[in-house]
Order: sequence, then structure tokens, then C-alpha cells
Amino acid sequence: MEQKPKEGELPVLFLLKTLLLAYILTGALLAVLAFLLYKTGIGEKAVTVGIIVIYVASTFFAGFVAGKKLKARKFLWGLILGLAYFLILTALSLSAGQEALQAGNSFLTTLVLCAGGGMLGGMLS
Repeated sequence: MEQKPKEGELPVLFLLKTLLLAYILTGALLAVLAFLLYKTGIGEKAVTVGIIVIYVASTFFAGFVAGKKLKARKFLWGLILGLAYFLILTALSLSAGQEALQAGNSFLTTLVLCAGGGMLGGMLS
């Protein structure tokens, strides 16, 4: 039997499960993109657009699920999940040796896309 969080209590476990589902979706979609790259040899610009679409779709999914479940302040929960997704993505990139913390366009663009995707998912749930 699942317990509902009390008034004013943060649903941390639910948010972590939702983030995990978003990352599973990201992994599956990136595998499909890699397969398409292997089989068709699509260009670098198409791969970049595909990665951006995958980030937005994954955070949208997380925000949508959170909004459906939590029913209050849906946009805020979606925004929080989008930001958490971005922070974990940045940490994983840094641990893999990429210099993700440069204050360049791609860093800020990815931040806005992840946060915006999550918030939009929450608002449309």
C-alpha cells in the first residue's frame, strides 16, 4: 500500500523514481539514435538535434508524470525535475571527463531546455 505524503511534506521518493524513469527513457532514445547513426550515417547536425529532442522529451515526460501524481503546483514540480535532470546530467558529463561547466551557449541552452521541458510537462498534465 502506497502512502501519500502529508501536507507540506516533499514526495522525495516519488520524484527520484520519476527521475529514474526519465533517465531510462533517455537511455532508450539515445540507443535508438545511435542505431540510426550506425545504420544510416545521419549527419552531425541531425544527431545534435536528436539529442536536444531527447532531453526535452525526457524532462517533459518527468514533469508530466509528476504533475499527474502531485496535482498541485504542477509547473513547479516539473521545473524542479527538469533542473534535477540537468544537474545529474552535468555531474555525469563531468565524471566522464567532459568540460561541461564552461559558461558557453550549449551549457545555458541545455539548462533552459531541461527546465522548460519539465515545466511544460507539468503544466500540460
